[in-house]
Amino acid sequence: MPRVPTRTACLAATLLLTALAGAPAPAAARELPDRYVVSREAGVLPEGITITPDGTLYVSSDGLGTLYRGRIDTPDLAPFPARGVADRASTLGVHTDRRGRVLSVGGATLTVHDRHGRLLARRTAEDGPLGAPHLNDLVVTDDAVYVTDWANPVIHRAELRGSTVGPLEPWLDIRSAWPGFPDRYWLLNGIVADETGSTLLVASNGTEAVWRVGTADRQVERLDLGDQSFGADGMVLRGRTLYAVLNYGAPHGVYIAKLDPDLRSGTVTHRLTDGPFDLPTTLARHGCRLYVVNSQLDEPPGRPPYTVSAISDPTCDDTP
Repeated sequence: MPRVPTRTACLAATLLLTALAGAPAPAAARELPDRYVVSREAGVLPEGITITPDGTLYVSSDGLGTLYRGRIDTPDLAPFPARGVADRASTLGVHTDRRGRVLSVGGATLTVHDRHGRLLARRTAEDGPLGAPHLNDLVVTDDAVYVTDWANPVIHRAELRGSTVGPLEPWLDIRSAWPGFPDRYWLLNGIVADETGSTLLVASNGTEAVWRVGTADRQVERLDLGDQSFGADGMVLRGRTLYAVLNYGAPHGVYIAKLDPDLRSGTVTHRLTDGPFDLPTTLARHGCRLYVVNSQLDEPPGRPPYTVSAISDPTCDDTP
């Protein structure tokens, strides 16, 4: 191999170092905002949030139905041009899948968009035992989308086959888990799934509990968290760590529980109730930070700006 002259090698090294010095640092190495402005438009009332692995945020609007998009290294979000949601007055749950599609629910509809905002699918839920649906949150597994209904004690399901989204159908009437509880007060909220998609955890404001559902047998049992009131709104499940936002039946904030391997019981290990929250509704996790939506839903239409607060995850160094 020809020998590179010393002067040439030094010049190349100098140019390389200069280029590296001018290149943007990875997000993890830069200081990230601790507050994100979803919108300064009146009446937005943000509700749902999801963050993709590359750090893209999507936030939904309960007040206007709009979706917003941003980056974790930028403090301001902008409207996401999601076609086909203009006639939906409210958008609540929002998530992305492994294909990069953006799935969101509100009213009676589940919509699926590509990352450019093109509408790929729109599915409408059937009326439940108490009337018209009010879809609240969703979780995406390898073979299905599961959706909670705030107005009915029902979990809906749409089958996934490749890029195809099946019809949104009633999948489970959860009243059998507690037959004596008033039908109208189940108030189903957040929903998460384990990595295999075999177990769902479903939050219920009305029962102040989280319910474990097996997707194969549809068996329902209450998640045992001791005497802790746990009527969660939005949730995130990472391994055996459950992150939940509580805004009913307990001081507002983020609660973290460590669950057993079967996700049947657990212990609340952290109560983060002194954060910069304004009626938090849900959260997302990215890196060692938790991103909490400040909905202002207790005083609609709230007061701009509408924000997301970022706080440190106290379990970051724990083993999942």
